[in-house]
Amino acid sequence: MTGKTFQEFHAGDRYNTGRRTITEHDILQFVTLVGLTEPLFLDMEYIRNESLYGDRIAPGSLTFAMAEGLTVQTGLIHGTGMAFAGLDKMRLFAPVKVNDTIQVEIEVLDKKPVPARGGGIVRYRQWVKNQRGETIMEYDVARLIRGAEMHEK
Repeated sequence: MTGKTFQEFHAGDRYNTGRRTITEHDILQFVTLVGLTEPLFLDMEYIRNESLYGDRIAPGSLTFAMAEGLTVQTGLIHGTGMAFAGLDKMRLFAPVKVNDTIQVEIEVLDKKPVPARGGGIVRYRQWVKNQRGETIMEYDVARLIRGAEMHEK
């Protein structure tokens, strides 16, 4: 599958990703891998009795990483995405708990040609939603996307 080139993205275009259920194993593996070894993520007694949620939750960084993975899996930037260029306005509204299922809604905000890089910067707003359709995270992301002329090579 080949992704869209810089020229093929237009402000207002909207896309939806597939879905992914977050498991307890995902959370434990992630917090151990990156060193987020806090009682909030690891200690079930603390989680049940002292945390705000009473259940194991995913770190926001895991939610973001999974959302980015779902975005890549759409194929939209497969072979055309050249660089992650920035992240703005991230807001978290609710936690992701074990067995929550997330999906990402994507909207193209704008784009700016960068001829010296063979394409341009495309900015997207991304809403991460849970299985109830509630927005749990929102952020703007910029990516350097290959232009059509570079993609032909």
